[in-house]
Amino acid sequence: MPADGAPLAVPTAEVLQRLADVVGPAHAIADRDVQQPYLVERRDKYLGRTPLVLRPGTVEEVSRILAIANAARVGVVPQGGNTGLVGGQVPFESGAEIVLSLSRIDRLREIDGPGLTMTVEAGMTLADVRTRADAVGCLFPLSLPSEGTCQIGGNLATNAGGAGVLAYGNARNLVLGLEVVLADGRVWNGLRALKKDNTGYDLRDLFIGSEGTLGVITAAVLKLFPRPERQATAMLGVGSLETALVVFGRLQARFGASLTAFEFIPAIALDFVTRHNVDARSPFVERHSWNLLVEISTTESDDASALEDALGTLVDSGEIKGAVVAHSLRQARDLWRLREGISDAQRPEGGSIKHDVSVPISSIPAFVARAAEIVERVAPGARPVPFGHFGDGNIHYNVSQPHGGDKAAFLELWEKLSHEIHGLVHEMGGSISAEHGIGRMKADDLVRFKSKVELDMMGAIKAALDPRGILNPGKVLK
Repeated sequence: MPADGAPLAVPTAEVLQRLADVVGPAHAIADRDVQQPYLVERRDKYLGRTPLVLRPGTVEEVSRILAIANAARVGVVPQGGNTGLVGGQVPFESGAEIVLSLSRIDRLREIDGPGLTMTVEAGMTLADVRTRADAVGCLFPLSLPSEGTCQIGGNLATNAGGAGVLAYGNARNLVLGLEVVLADGRVWNGLRALKKDNTGYDLRDLFIGSEGTLGVITAAVLKLFPRPERQATAMLGVGSLETALVVFGRLQARFGASLTAFEFIPAIALDFVTRHNVDARSPFVERHSWNLLVEISTTESDDASALEDALGTLVDSGEIKGAVVAHSLRQARDLWRLREGISDAQRPEGGSIKHDVSVPISSIPAFVARAAEIVERVAPGARPVPFGHFGDGNIHYNVSQPHGGDKAAFLELWEKLSHEIHGLVHEMGGSISAEHGIGRMKADDLVRFKSKVELDMMGAIKAALDPRGILNPGKVLK
């Protein structure tokens, strides 16, 4: 709701024409069929409508668009690669909001290898960012399965996570400066490549993770890191998550910051991937209840042998039942494909109810066990598929429909099941959104679990930066 309580307006033909004139006819999409890729999110859970999709090519065009929309009280939905998983990037069904695609604002403005920084525009894909960094011998560590299509502006707007959080942190930790267009069209140039800047409030962190509700990120100064000279990757088989917790503690104590990934995969998820991907093979002869994907990144020459020695000790102690160490880049990629293929492999298994949550690492075994009890009570026969980033407590607690069950009937249980799973997460001191954001899907639960003080502060910030409420209306804060 806008700060003054006035409702947003349905854009008139005159306003739509003024908006279209900013980008030109080639980049103002009014045809419903051509709009389709911008209106549906990847899980097909939300299908929106819009009178106009705008594809500006410059920051100045974004500024003019927002100034017009703000004056007319028209809602604007910023969109990157449309890979978000909580409905934050698609418009509502009312058809009154404009979609603002950042995909054409995609230049590399500057890269400084020795200084370990690069300045990129919001529409650059994450894969391109990583490739450009690699070309100068550096690493941009954010990595996601959707990196070929997701865009860096969206990654920052949602504070994306991924497998590298254990060593490098979330997207928030990888940014030095931002350029942001505010709701009224003004442009904040905060593109400073400074490691230290203690001059008042940190405006940068207001916009990272705000999901386009406070401003539109158009460019960023990103942190780069020395590219690891060597990496060692292994898949481990264990009998329980309690054992996984022990193994994590031992490897972290042995390798410290060099432990750059520690992912967990249940047997059922590995079954799904190998069943539905003809190129996927389990690295083990025996089936293990849980599989751990471990990566060590160092500049030492003996990283692979050091990992093998550490794993040998764990095998001898009986703490892991099997271990496969990759001895080539191809073998390492094959192991990572097993992890990255889980989401797509769930589709042929029917309906899937998804949760992106986090709990304290020590609570992961208890959470998974208690959540399974909830699933059986709410949806008897449904199959929990919990996987994700064990090393930072982020669990993708997905639930596939029962064998032979009715998909539509199962998906109708989404709200009821999520209500209880999120209640358990809150009880255990966790978060209902670890890395996907709040968007549309979790806006009600945000009110349920955030304190009044937190909600009041968030509302005050929204009212100050977007008093007319035009930016991504109805997302995050309802």
